[in-house]
Amino acid sequence: MRSRVSWIVVLAIYLAFPSFQRERLDDMGFREILRMERMRADTPLTQALRNRWDAEATAFVFPWGHMIPSLEDVSRITGLRVYGWPVSGFIYPCYRELAHRLLDLTVEQRSSLIPKVKACEEVLADEPRAQADLDLRCFLTFFLSRLLFAARGDSVHCRFLPLLEDLGQVGSYAWGAAFLAHQFESLGSSDRQTAINGFFPFLQVWAYLHLPGLRRGTLERLGLVPIARRWVLCRDTHPLEDQLASLQDAIDLYPQLDVVWQPYLEEGSEGQPWLEPARPYFGRTVWIHTLNLVLPLHLYLTQRSLGLRQSAVEFPS
Repeated sequence: MRSRVSWIVVLAIYLAFPSFQRERLDDMGFREILRMERMRADTPLTQALRNRWDAEATAFVFPWGHMIPSLEDVSRITGLRVYGWPVSGFIYPCYRELAHRLLDLTVEQRSSLIPKVKACEEVLADEPRAQADLDLRCFLTFFLSRLLFAARGDSVHCRFLPLLEDLGQVGSYAWGAAFLAHQFESLGSSDRQTAINGFFPFLQVWAYLHLPGLRRGTLERLGLVPIARRWVLCRDTHPLEDQLASLQDAIDLYPQLDVVWQPYLEEGSEGQPWLEPARPYFGRTVWIHTLNLVLPLHLYLTQRSLGLRQSAVEFPS
């Protein structure tokens, strides 16, 4: 419920911004994800995947081997940039001074971001001046903390605020790579947590592409990019426990030859200008950053599981 409300609020704010503000957000690399229609969360599927996550290896461990979401998955599914400066830094014990200086708020007033931006057309600046920068920082703080890098609870955190001081540099960061690191951290969190923090459609669509036998959505918008825009989740009225048990059984018995290791072979790059600059990072083992969290992207584990390099494996058509 919280993620659904946050998504609706983010979309409403974005659409209420004057055109010059939307253009600034587009230039920062957030255009595709901000214009994406809301998708229903598939909690049983994400929980079934979470049960297969090995936090030490930062990989899913399936009966047929390791599988790891990659930077190409992030780029293709969400449209986020995976190239640029690492989103690295520190998590400060207190953001009081920064929140007051950059948002004109005290830390205790962070929740006032929500009613402030809900009154969009009345309060948002319509000219590129200091107030417009303030409005944009407030929106980015809400968007990053409640949707893209959501944490447990309802609070609006200020962890990324130091990176928002110079708005002209926000688009230079590899937000997509940071998002992937955040997904890995969320997958490795407490077993009692059933939902995935952050932008949940990513993991759902990743499963639809790589494990088509687990699909619980319909492909209604063929050809749209990024790929997350193509899918609509089908409603399942069975109890959540029954859905989870069914999905876990399906994973245990999943035919190895039905696993799709390279789902983008027939995908072009038309209408996706963020892809070409990102290609040098696809298929590489790298470190991915989100503030003070640094995690390895061990793509070689997939190759080791198969006993061969992926490029040398012949996959059935």
